[in-house]
Amino acid sequence: MTIRVLLADDQALLRSAFKVLVDSESDMEVVGEASDGAEAVELAKSERADVVLMDIRMPGTDGLAATRMISADPSLAHVRVVMLTTFEVDEYVVQSLRAGASGFLGKGAEPDELLGAIRVAAAGEALLSPVATKGLIAKFLAQGEGQDGDGSARGERLGALTGREREVLVQVAGGHSNDEIAERLEVSPLTVKTHVNRAMAKLGARDRAQLVVIAYESGLVRPRVE
Repeated sequence: MTIRVLLADDQALLRSAFKVLVDSESDMEVVGEASDGAEAVELAKSERADVVLMDIRMPGTDGLAATRMISADPSLAHVRVVMLTTFEVDEYVVQSLRAGASGFLGKGAEPDELLGAIRVAAAGEALLSPVATKGLIAKFLAQGEGQDGDGSARGERLGALTGREREVLVQVAGGHSNDEIAERLEVSPLTVKTHVNRAMAKLGARDRAQLVVIAYESGLVRPRVE
């Protein structure tokens, strides 16, 4: 199955470079290019994109607003957004994950990292490294960024989780894969996957990246900054 990729960046040269790289792979193809967020949303619909590589800073409708629009559209529930950032630590990354992005990737990433990111996102997993995502979220939440009324609401929603689902959520926030969680909790990876999927459904999370955000915002896991 070919992964349909949409490129959203206001720099034409960068889009061209990404297009050549993506189209060189047998399991993926670029189905559209957008120079702003509004165009990206429309192309995601018309071109049936699976993954959108979305620049955060674009003129007009930026990547953050576009990600919110994609996440809020039921017809685009299958679309995964990977935010492209200039810096590894970006003040908008946590907001992007909360808006519905599957993760983030630095523009200076190696070609193999970019291609791997597309495949990971298309598979519905958190991008790229749960540990990296967790560390970034911890940094900003520890500084008081992004705390709002939504955190307490999500804290209440944790009451819908079973004890085992809460245990699994803590492990997900710790950056552990399903196999690692299975070994730690002495259950099968399939059982872990079931718990993760149920937790996502109960908490309204699109993927594992958002589960990490929720775990921190709700207070289930406390951020630690080195």
